[in-house]
Amino acid sequence: MSVVSDGSDDAVRIAHPPERIVSLVPSLTESLFDLGLGEFVIGITDYCVHPAEDVKGLTRIGGPKNPHLQGILSLAPDLVLANKEENPRGIVEDLKKKGIPVLVTFPQTVRQALDVLIRIARMFSRQTAFMRIKTLEMTFSWLQSRTDDHAPLRYFCPIWMGKTQDGQRWWMTFNQHTYVHDLLRIVGGKNIFAERERQYPLMADLGLSNPIDTGERDTRYPRVSLAEIRALEPEIILLPNEPYAFNQTHYDEFMKLLQGTPAVVKGRIVLVDGSLLTWHGTRMGKAFRELPFLFT
Repeated sequence: MSVVSDGSDDAVRIAHPPERIVSLVPSLTESLFDLGLGEFVIGITDYCVHPAEDVKGLTRIGGPKNPHLQGILSLAPDLVLANKEENPRGIVEDLKKKGIPVLVTFPQTVRQALDVLIRIARMFSRQTAFMRIKTLEMTFSWLQSRTDDHAPLRYFCPIWMGKTQDGQRWWMTFNQHTYVHDLLRIVGGKNIFAERERQYPLMADLGLSNPIDTGERDTRYPRVSLAEIRALEPEIILLPNEPYAFNQTHYDEFMKLLQGTPAVVKGRIVLVDGSLLTWHGTRMGKAFRELPFLFT
């Protein structure tokens, strides 16, 4: 019996290599196929779209935020892959009560994301999977060493946007305690909101009211105002197409809203494939290849 850490206080105990896996995490669905373990995947979410040809015929069990419990149970999985941020806690607890092993991941650094892949590979002891991960680790080590030789570019990267009731615009971003921050650090970026914590409620986050006690609430995703962004003068702005679908219209808006900032003066507002930023799995390989060019 192997014991696999799941990022919480307990562990996942697996008596034999899994043969029926349900993945509630799109990045891990792709990773299983990339690691040569796709034959064991029997159920996925509606957002598991890669690799496109391989996932076509698999059973869909709803979205990551609202997976169907009975649909999962009907597949009789011997392992479910979940993520603390992407999937509701209730579904994980219900599955565990039914005796279904659930591996709950929560990588906040690239190193932790690699460790998740290693944990999965160890369940199967397939050499091809370990070789693929070793390649990722070697590239990761090279990028780590490279950061010491290059001055990082100060960036701003929104992941959502909205307006207050009185029409003031805000953008959600991330701080230093997130996977995407660590990834962009490694490829040459310096997050202008690295130390900014989210405040509650929204108006407090925007500096328009007093904050309340956050308690156990997540403070890693602050909502910032246009004035804050301008004051920190980013050298490059990344506009990902997920989780919020930033597009050419938003590009044009930022060009106007942030006139005079280094990013606009130097023409460094970039539309980016969001999966390269947020999919912590084997897609890191593609991120390692493509993202460094944005910061040169």
